Amino acid sequence: MRLKELAQETGGRLIGDGEIEVSSVEYDSRAVTPGALFVAVPGLTVDGHSYLGRALENGAPAVAVQADRESMWRAVLDTGGADILVLPDTRSGLAALAAAFHQHPARRLRVIGVTGTDGKTSLCHLLAHVLNAAGHKAGLISTAECRIGGSLLPDTGRFTTPESTQVQAMLAEMADAGCEWAVLEATSHGLALHRVDQCEYDIALMTTVGLDHLDFHGTAEEYVAAKGRLFEMLDSAADKGVEKTAVLNADDPASAAFASRSRARKLTYGIDDPASVSASDLSDEGWGVRFQMTTPRATVSAYVPRPGRFMVQNALAATAAGLAGGLPLEAIVPAIASWAGAPGRMELVDAGQPFTVVVDFAHAPESLRRVLRLLKERARGRVIAVFGCIGERDKDRRAGMARAAADLADYTIVADDNPYSEDRDAILRDIAGALRDTGKREGHDFSVVPDRRQAISQALGMAVDSDAVLLAGKGHEREVHLGAEAYPCDDREEARKVLKELGYAGGR
Repeated sequence: MRLKELAQETGGRLIGDGEIEVSSVEYDSRAVTPGALFVAVPGLTVDGHSYLGRALENGAPAVAVQADRESMWRAVLDTGGADILVLPDTRSGLAALAAAFHQHPARRLRVIGVTGTDGKTSLCHLLAHVLNAAGHKAGLISTAECRIGGSLLPDTGRFTTPESTQVQAMLAEMADAGCEWAVLEATSHGLALHRVDQCEYDIALMTTVGLDHLDFHGTAEEYVAAKGRLFEMLDSAADKGVEKTAVLNADDPASAAFASRSRARKLTYGIDDPASVSASDLSDEGWGVRFQMTTPRATVSAYVPRPGRFMVQNALAATAAGLAGGLPLEAIVPAIASWAGAPGRMELVDAGQPFTVVVDFAHAPESLRRVLRLLKERARGRVIAVFGCIGERDKDRRAGMARAAADLADYTIVADDNPYSEDRDAILRDIAGALRDTGKREGHDFSVVPDRRQAISQALGMAVDSDAVLLAGKGHEREVHLGAEAYPCDDREEARKVLKELGYAGGR
């Protein structure tokens, strides 16, 4: 596209004739090749305006800059070496430019956005499965993986929402591949940083809302406000023949705040409070839950093949979204029952051993407490927990996770999560200290085993009949990031390897 055509999409001020042909939109100067438009985005630790010179050296014929950073881009103007697009905000501008460059792919798809503190990834995977099982080809962008139907996209293994340039490129790939729907996980970071702008949402869902990422958002109010942006965007999204719908968790107090952010139709789901789609008569059945589901169309017997009330809530949310999207209830219910689960979310590792091994992404106090409580209720033996805390994040969660383990685990092994650049030993000491504060004794109630692979080996080695072992915090991730290096550790594969060494090689 020509630069001036892109500029018209943003409302920015163009300096230059704008006749340049733009071959890509980039925010990382290292990715710039001749013909690319470089968008200088102020980041959390570095400012893209500091890399304007490098982008020009790499062949960028044009740059997009932020109006309030003129002192940093004035030199580019003075050299006359490139066209300049001046934007009020380059972060939101990046999303607008990426969507325009890819010919607004979300307008060719029906789009579902999912936000919340816990359960987003599982719900996204369940929704994509329901849509595909019902005959509607769906794409998926989640923390765990990105897919077009059953085919993985290369952008997997990330830790958060991809940047808007990647989101729009994947949406374009989905539309070109004939997808009818796209399901997007909308994290609070992704929403606050405009990474999931321009996605033209048709249905917005919430899971549960607690407190998390206050190191980034600052206050609980800002955290909830970031998530509320998803529902606001319903009102300005393109009309694609689907009635805009907000799907709200009636059991969560935050639902009222989200409902007030949009004029869209409201559908609710819940177990405890009256809702459009509700559940009753919950009973454990295998590694799942059987329940009665009441909808505006009928009351039916339903099954979700993952344990816990929170998974029943996900099933209710998926049903509400499916109904909002025009799917028949007769297609939704069996699709939920046939779901294989989301990677690293309440995932059972079964090699025929007489104890339970579960991998889950629980990496915050409330999510860890919820999973431990579930295992405590189900296990006839001990509950053994392996977890750590991510570095460079809110340090308060370390004590909170320790308290959850102290209350609900019979034995805890404190290990690496992703320390990143933070001192791994300091993180482990914080967790161990919090365990001691609850009265737990090292060597009797807990141990500290920094290398996560060794921690998994110890946990499985001490498990006996009817115990339950929880490997928490990493979920689908395949590496532990330690300083500038990383060591491989996929909890699921590591558990299978250890179980094989222990003499369990089958599966039930």
